[in-house]
Amino acid sequence: MTPASPAKVPATGFVLPAPAKLNLLLHITGRRADGYHDLQTLFVLLDHGDTLHFRPHDALTLTCDRPDPPVDEHNLVLRAARLLQQATGCRQGAALHLEKRLPAGGGVGGGSSDAATALLGLNHLWGLDLSLDRLAALGLQLGADVPVFVHGRNAWAEGVGERLQAVDLPPQWFLVVNPGVAVSTARIFSDGELTRHTPAITLPASLGAATFEALLNQGHNDCEAVARRLFPPVDQALEWLQREAGNARMTGTGACCFARLAGAQAARDLQRRLPENWTAFVARSTELSPLHEALATLRAKEHPGPASDDDAT
Repeated sequence: MTPASPAKVPATGFVLPAPAKLNLLLHITGRRADGYHDLQTLFVLLDHGDTLHFRPHDALTLTCDRPDPPVDEHNLVLRAARLLQQATGCRQGAALHLEKRLPAGGGVGGGSSDAATALLGLNHLWGLDLSLDRLAALGLQLGADVPVFVHGRNAWAEGVGERLQAVDLPPQWFLVVNPGVAVSTARIFSDGELTRHTPAITLPASLGAATFEALLNQGHNDCEAVARRLFPPVDQALEWLQREAGNARMTGTGACCFARLAGAQAARDLQRRLPENWTAFVARSTELSPLHEALATLRAKEHPGPASDDDAT
């Protein structure tokens, strides 16, 4: 493979967000011959998440502001960087620093979002000019949730989560509760009592306020029952949110749970009543990922002039 010959490589560093996601519903519609599960899920991206710093460097390095995430080759950020180098023949390096805010094993997409931000950020830093579709295909090799972060839009997903259809959703405010336990996705999906035969549903042609509410009322999270049984703090968080907010759902395979609130103030008021042994954050849904917004701003600063249709690639 011929090594990439980047042009207009940024001379200085920059910072990009790695936003969280929620699964507003998660249905398991079957199990495939390869052992993976067929899903239907509705992804919403949030204005809260991790942060990744990029700086030109001779080697490829990763540091983190917290001691718990590994910063070796098991980290999805480094795995994404290595994969991008291998796919393009790029020999450049980068000094990466991760500010970690999203919990591991929380179901909010922390590692997957970090990987997507690494792919898009290094694509920019190294001047590779790969398309979003190409980056998403690389991301899928790292995890089923990575493509939705690469594309940066709220989405209806099917398959293992890789078949995405962008959707416009009404703006929402959430309180997302971390009950202090890490949930293993593999443990949830291998449980013998997991529901694997929820009938497939059809996404409405448009999601106005009424159809959106109807879809959420029709939906649920098939992983909730198993997580509640195996991890009592998840059950307690769901009960507390249901009692205090009138609605509650787990995201992904857990452990984080969320409630939809009428606005920012209502979410913050509920956050102040949070039991002491839990943590939580208030977040708003976004139409376009904060990652894509930040990249567009970065490009505009580096190359002043009329915006192009390729600003999100």
